[in-house]
Amino acid sequence: MKKKIVVITGGPGTGKTTIIDKLIDKGYTCLPEISRQITLEAQKQGIEQLFLEKPLLFSELLLEGRKKQFIEANSIHSDIVFIDRGIPDILAYMHYIGDSYPSFFDQACRENQYQKVFILPPWEEIYESDEARYENFEQAQLIYEHLNETYKNYGYELTEVPKGTLEERIDFIFAELK
Repeated sequence: MKKKIVVITGGPGTGKTTIIDKLIDKGYTCLPEISRQITLEAQKQGIEQLFLEKPLLFSELLLEGRKKQFIEANSIHSDIVFIDRGIPDILAYMHYIGDSYPSFFDQACRENQYQKVFILPPWEEIYESDEARYENFEQAQLIYEHLNETYKNYGYELTEVPKGTLEERIDFIFAELK
């Protein structure tokens, strides 16, 4: 079986990390979302929201981290590796805020291709803001639209994971991977 690098994406507060955490509990190989690490590191240096204050710097740090994750995913001896967000997410967020970016961002999306992308739709009933998630629900919906558009621009056929219990969502993902 050819290795599958599978991205779980969606706007903020859609349950991505909850799914990834449950997959880890079940023994699957997963790579976590790294944007919170970058945000927390910047906060230690006195920058409250690096993405809002220096979006290009934040995005460059994120791009480096996600490229490393892609390389790591390819080196792991596992048939399936799940990743919480992919490289095109970075561009989707840049589109969302209306910022431009250097061409190497586009190049990274073209050079690091995932085998499958699952997208989680906005879900107001489970949406919560926190110290790293500053967007409101309406903004989360806009980000979802940008994610859809950006991934499709890179030739991905996204599979939307329906709302449901955690187990139902995971069962859906595995049914689609077969």
